[in-house]
Amino acid sequence: MQLALKEKIGYALGDAAANLVWRGALAYLAVFYTDTFGLTAAAAAMLFLVVRLTDGITDIIMGMIADRTDTKWGKFRPWILWSTPFLALFMVLCFTTPDFSYDGKLAFAYVTYIGLTLAYTVNNVPYSALMGVMTNDDKERTSLSGFRFAGAFLGGLFVMGFLPQLVEYFGQGNQQQGYQYTMYLFAAFLLVLMVITFSTTQERVKPVADNNSGSLKSELKDLSKNLPFIILPLLATTLFFYYRNLPTGLFFVAVVVFCHFAIKRLLSSDHSNLTRSQQDMIDLLNNKPWLILLGMGFLTMMFNGIKYGVIAYYFKYFVGDEILAGQYFVGLLVVSILGALSTSTLAKWFGRKQLFIGALIISSLLTGAMFWIPEKSIVPVFLLGCSAEFFAAIMPTLFFSMLGDSADYSEWKNGRRATGLIYSAGTFVQKTGGGFAGALVLLVLSGYGYDGMDAATIEDSLPGMQWLMSWIPAAFGFIAAALMMFYPLDDKMQEKMTNDLSEARLAS
Repeated sequence: MQLALKEKIGYALGDAAANLVWRGALAYLAVFYTDTFGLTAAAAAMLFLVVRLTDGITDIIMGMIADRTDTKWGKFRPWILWSTPFLALFMVLCFTTPDFSYDGKLAFAYVTYIGLTLAYTVNNVPYSALMGVMTNDDKERTSLSGFRFAGAFLGGLFVMGFLPQLVEYFGQGNQQQGYQYTMYLFAAFLLVLMVITFSTTQERVKPVADNNSGSLKSELKDLSKNLPFIILPLLATTLFFYYRNLPTGLFFVAVVVFCHFAIKRLLSSDHSNLTRSQQDMIDLLNNKPWLILLGMGFLTMMFNGIKYGVIAYYFKYFVGDEILAGQYFVGLLVVSILGALSTSTLAKWFGRKQLFIGALIISSLLTGAMFWIPEKSIVPVFLLGCSAEFFAAIMPTLFFSMLGDSADYSEWKNGRRATGLIYSAGTFVQKTGGGFAGALVLLVLSGYGYDGMDAATIEDSLPGMQWLMSWIPAAFGFIAAALMMFYPLDDKMQEKMTNDLSEARLAS
């Protein structure tokens, strides 16, 4: 089914609103914490990593809750409306600097950042899943995803292009006040745009009825028994990522081996008496397209997140013009809108899998080439950065449209469709990748001795900024391109699934 232009634009405005938060936090929260709020780079890095642990639980729970929601407005749209005021509130609080001691500030940062990610989860998991039920046409989903990320980049353009100037305007030399007042403005826009998204979209795809679904209470109780399988891998990865020593390395290997055998045993067990949530998890673990996309979501977010996370530092110290970072963000996001809107057409020409691989390789090569740009240069940064960003914008556009394909695959193969859970995992790996990307930026800078409150440490940290702007993110892009080669769904297979599912839904 084709969607009206009005509905596509309305859906896109929801991600424009979300990116007032996402792009603002991703691009400026790290430098706010180290240079304005007063945290050390190492403490801010640990903060970013710890918050990922909460996301590992809340995203999955939110996906389950959304899948089991049933209102006159649908499963997913009500959550967009209900969560918006809390998302706006915590966005303001995250960029507020209280008059506390250092430990008090650190605790305040943890509470407000966890609150922000929780509110974002309640809002964005249903928002992402909404794409999978607005239409059953995979080509329309690709087009809708293009509109979505054009909106996302437009919201990001507003934040990243004007935030430095707005902070300076509202703060008049007081950056703490400037950040807080700027967030008041962004929160107002957020509220208006989310209401428009809720009002202009519809849910149409109804999966074949599943009579084995248990109550939400029983499903959450069942999930709680399996929380160690979610928490332990994240904890092991976080500890190894942060400390990088032999004990944490051995703990990481032990957890990976344990989870491997536990999952293998689960898949080979008797499935006749499983609860709905257990069956959902087994379906996902047998869903090869979804598993590959899960890895792609993490790797592409590392690729993009590292680049965006270091830009504010790079322009402030390596280029020597902090305000110019805003103009660079504008350039990137204008190009990103073009890339997102071009994705549907390019996918028809080359196929989505081939386009994904090509975009990763080209963008990674252009990004790596930025390593050789001399200090204080401006034009080469804009040329290479914007060229790479056109192809980088294709990645999330394809990723979220292809998550809908993996939901189709699950329903086609198993007769069950957990759209919310599938998309919650997608947003989870995106946020996890963003958190690890932000932490990696801070850890690399910390390794070079960077201290935002000590100008004497800046010179020695410049090489770290070079690597973070070039070959470190490029490495994740090349790994992602290699992984995407194993993606099993081609256009012919997708067309067969779409036709078969349409017949099954009509019969039901």
